[in-house]
Order: sequence, then structure tokens, then C-alpha cells
Amino acid sequence: MCTLEQDLANQSTDRSRGPWSATTLFPDTGDATTGDTSLTEIARRYGTPAYVVDEADVRQRCRDYVTAFPGATIAYAAKAFLCRAMATWIREGGLSLGVCSAGELAIARSVGFPAERIIFHGNAKTPRELHDAVEYGIGRLVVGNLTEIPRIAALVPVGRRQKVLVRVIPDVEAGAHPAIRADGEDQKFGLSIVAGEAGAAVTRVLEQPGLDLVGLHCHLGSQISTVEPYEQAARIMVRQLAHIRDTHGVVLPELGLGGGQAIAYREREHELDLHHYARSVTTAVAERCAGLGLAVPRLTVEPGRAISGSSGLTLYRVIAVKRGGSRIFVAVDGGMSDNLRPTLYGARYTVRMIGRRSREAMREVTVVGHHYESGDVVADDVPLPVDVRPGDLLVVAATGAYHHSMASTYNLIGRPPVVAVADGQARLVVRREEPEDLLRREVGL
Repeated sequence: MCTLEQDLANQSTDRSRGPWSATTLFPDTGDATTGDTSLTEIARRYGTPAYVVDEADVRQRCRDYVTAFPGATIAYAAKAFLCRAMATWIREGGLSLGVCSAGELAIARSVGFPAERIIFHGNAKTPRELHDAVEYGIGRLVVGNLTEIPRIAALVPVGRRQKVLVRVIPDVEAGAHPAIRADGEDQKFGLSIVAGEAGAAVTRVLEQPGLDLVGLHCHLGSQISTVEPYEQAARIMVRQLAHIRDTHGVVLPELGLGGGQAIAYREREHELDLHHYARSVTTAVAERCAGLGLAVPRLTVEPGRAISGSSGLTLYRVIAVKRGGSRIFVAVDGGMSDNLRPTLYGARYTVRMIGRRSREAMREVTVVGHHYESGDVVADDVPLPVDVRPGDLLVVAATGAYHHSMASTYNLIGRPPVVAVADGQARLVVRREEPEDLLRREVGL
């Protein structure tokens, strides 16, 4: 265990640092450090924009989840952020991995991630994805529609059984924005209890000799800040387990409750209290099982953002400052191609200027990107020094989830690098995408 990891392990797991990773510090010199590494030096060495990931913080958050849920399966949701380094940290932390594409599975396979610790999600898995998943022998396939049941069964070799979970809709609305709510009868994810599709899926899976139904799964949404929706969903899901027992005489040993735990994006925000969440959910499951005479299932919890979100930050260089009517615009060298969330969800962020000390007063500005779009906003109404100027370095907090994974090449701008830091060392884990990389995809005139 590295020195910073030891320090983190000795700290309380109460996360009251707002949006910054546990090793990010802002000394009076005007610089900032993460993992005992200067962020201004990272910007000089690797250029901007650049994603920075705090390895010690990621590893500690993995340990926090394992501690909070003893005996449960903790499966990191790869869609939040995945690269080979991240997959390795998750594997070494003893966590499972939830993937939802052939690409994410390929990353997992490339680092030797144990097949039995992989869970494959998706509402419309392609035949190629199903083939790759079964061929690799992944631990769990989550059935998201009736069509894929016979498709999976046809791929399973004779003499083998593929473990599956059926994703159902407990119809509990939760999530900070409609675009990141994944439950409810009008969603594309899961099978309806009310309409009978969930029950039909259970029956069809049980009829397939090559499939082994081991449990049910649900996922409510993302950036959920209270425990009540999780408690409600847990009780509904346990009731469905009891219904399956009473209908089919089968006791399913597993229950997946998804992820979606909120993190802090701004200074005065707090992430969902992990230990309160864990106690509430496990208590709700145990009490409901006792009331229904059902054995307590093994829980699966799938944090994504809650592990990688606050562990990451993004560095930008200021290109221009201008006044526009009643607003001050600070334009940087990145934008919506490396952070689409403000455009998609109206997401808000914490931004700080680093690299020099300023004694000037603070004023609210709008940090915008350099893409040819009016909606290319990095952060609205953030305080920066009055004397912020071209060449200054800005750091944006909590960009470790749904930034690199959602990045694009809009305006044919290459995606930023990912730099991992730990114990005073910075190393490149994903290189910058250059114009030459984009040109390589061209096959002719």
C-alpha cells in the first residue's frame, strides 16, 4: 500500500471535502497538488486540457465500499470511467466490474479481469456482445428484454450454464435529472412488473436448461442523494423474490440494487453518506426477508460515479477573457467535447484558478469552451479572481465520471489525455488524441 493510501486508510471515511479528491491540496503558494504531484507541472508536461485521476483516492473508495457492505458484491460501473489502469485498480481492489459494451469488455479482458467477476448490462445487447460475453465466460448476464433470452441460451455450449439476472422495474423514481433516471414504467431499461414482462422473463429463463437464474436486478438512476428510494426499491425487489419462490418454488440467492449514489460537484455539496446508505439498505432487505420468510440474498451494489467521480479533475488553459453584456466570459482550450454534462444535464461545477497567487477580489464568471456552439459552457456563475487572464490555469473538480467516457471528437478536436497520480509521481495512462489519430480513420477520398 502506498504512503498516501496508508494516510487515507487511517482517516475517517466521512467524506466532507466537497468535490475534491482526498489528496488534492491548495497551498498558499497558488499551486495545487494531487497525490503529492503539482498540477501546474502536470499541465506543463502533458498539456491542456488534461484529465487527472487520483489513484489513491480511487483505491480508498473501493475499500470503503467493501467495508460498508461486508459479504456483498461490489461491482464498479465501468461506464462512469474505464481505461486499462482503472480496470487494474478495480481488479486489485477485489471488486467486480459492470460493463455494458463490447469495448468495455475488451478493456477488462486486456488486463486479465476475472471473467466470473464481470456483469454485463444493457437494454439492447448486440449479437456480437452476447457472443463475446458468453465466450469469455462472464459471471452474470443481465437480461433486459425478452428477445435476448433465447439468443443467450443458443450461445451457451453444451454442458455449461450461463448465470443470468433479470432486470425488473420497481417503479421508484429517483435521480437528479430526467436524463439520468433509469427506473419507471416509461423507461427503456428493465422489464415491467405491472405489465407482466418481468414474470414472463423469469418463466422463460427457468425453462432454458443452459441458463441459471440466480437473481433479480434493478437500477434507479444517477446522482441520488437520499437513501429513501433505495430502501423502497429494496423492499419491492424482495417482494418479487418471494413471489418467484411462491410461484416457481425457486429461491433466488442474489439481489442487485444498482448504483447511482450522489457525489459533490460544488463546495457546499455533500455526497451520499456511504455507511448510512449501506445500513439502511441492508436493514430494509433483512427486515423484508424476515417478514416474508425468505433467506436474505447476497446483495450486489454497483457504484460508478461514487468511486471515480471525485477522484478526477480537469486542467484547462485560459485562452481569452471578454465581457458580454452583463456577463464575463472566460474561454478555455477545452469544452463540450471533454465534458458534455453541462449541455446534457445543466450540470454545475467547482472551478479554481491555480498556478499563481492573486490578491484581487473574486467575481462570478462563465467559463466557456472553444467549440463552435453557443451551448459550449464548462461552468456557469463560478467565482474567479478579477485579474484572471489568458495563460492562467484552471482546475475543475469532480470530473472523474462521465467525462472521459463521454468525450467526443466534435469539431475534430482530439480527446484529452488521462494522467494518473500517486505518491508524487504522474504517469500517462491514456495519451492525447492528435489530428493524426483522426486522419488514420479516413480510408479514401
